[in-house]
Amino acid sequence: MDIIEEAKRCLKCKKPLCKEGCPVKTPINEIMQMFLDGKLDEAGLKLFENNPLSAICSLICPHEKNCTGHCVLNRKGAPIKFYEVENYISTFYLEKATMEKAKPNGYHIGIIGAGPAGITLAIILAKKGFKATIIDSKDKIGGVLRYGIPEFRLPKSLLDKLLARMFELGIEFRPNTLIGPTITIDDMFQDGYHAIFIGTGVWRPNRLRIPGESLGNVHYAIDYLKNPDSYQGLGNRIAIIGAGNVAMDVARTLLRKTHAKVDIIFFRGEDEVTATKEELNLSIIDGVNMNYYLNTVKIESDGVIVEPVIKETLEDGTVTYKNDCEHRYKMPSSSVIIAIGQGPQSNIVNNTTQLDTNKKGLIQTTMNGETTKEGVFAAGDVVYGGKTVVEAVAVTKMVAKEIEDYCYNKVKL
Repeated sequence: MDIIEEAKRCLKCKKPLCKEGCPVKTPINEIMQMFLDGKLDEAGLKLFENNPLSAICSLICPHEKNCTGHCVLNRKGAPIKFYEVENYISTFYLEKATMEKAKPNGYHIGIIGAGPAGITLAIILAKKGFKATIIDSKDKIGGVLRYGIPEFRLPKSLLDKLLARMFELGIEFRPNTLIGPTITIDDMFQDGYHAIFIGTGVWRPNRLRIPGESLGNVHYAIDYLKNPDSYQGLGNRIAIIGAGNVAMDVARTLLRKTHAKVDIIFFRGEDEVTATKEELNLSIIDGVNMNYYLNTVKIESDGVIVEPVIKETLEDGTVTYKNDCEHRYKMPSSSVIIAIGQGPQSNIVNNTTQLDTNKKGLIQTTMNGETTKEGVFAAGDVVYGGKTVVEAVAVTKMVAKEIEDYCYNKVKL
């Protein structure tokens, strides 16, 4: 695709529907015109100021639901692929730009979690003079961006470029440190942090709770994606249980790193797959074998026991599902990877007083990210469950303003 021609096709609408469809309200019409006018630096700065993860979102956003999906040209069947232009501009900006440290305002913010929410908050506040320290249990920055999204979808070199810009802003990064068991939030307040942000994501895999889940040939998707190369001897036929974007990432990674046949098992139909249509179609093109209306009831060393699911629509329109127990059978597999979502880890909550969670273990906050503990804020997946990166950025921008107001109005230096 010629991105110059794509930018020329854009109508530069005065009331752009694409902007309204973007969770961070990217001024797409303005960016397209800047690009055509040769104002690459100005366009890159505008994108970065609006969304510090612009270069990343241009690659992994569900564009068909956001900008592209709202383009007025959809009515003619050929929407503008803004994300291709955005990626060119944003990547160029990250490579070329030099960030300058802002004048310190005296406030120190502790950020737990180096994922999308933590990175976004650190950049926004650092540019306003806050000292931002990111603490993460992993050895490198990125969170789910580095340890949950395959290289072929998101080159990790892009994260390294972003990290270099963050260091220029004066952001500190403390790796390999798990907050909760050893160092607590109370310890952080005692050490002079004026406010603390939790953006730890969801890293605890959900269980099927069926027999066989502890066998040696069974793995969890989020664990596999952290380091696919550490998984050896998976065999020549691998079953993935689940049909979300994570399941598709696992399947497509396996097809690139092994010679195995890959089956996805889903207990509903194609129209109820939770992955985006694009990810589903790409997975099928890559060679994934989709198996619909199958409920997994047991895992064995040489396969999974499944039961067909019968879908029925009643006279009143109600849809019901029933397992066909009589036709239970074994689907052969050498390894099984479970991909049915993740939940939050409890190491912070279990070691922090006055920090409330809901029944799913997600941290309770106000609309602006205030938790039930004074001076502690949270956003991202640890609050809302699995969402997109751009949604995390959108919410974190609001929380950044709330933390700024909190420090200036309630914290004495």
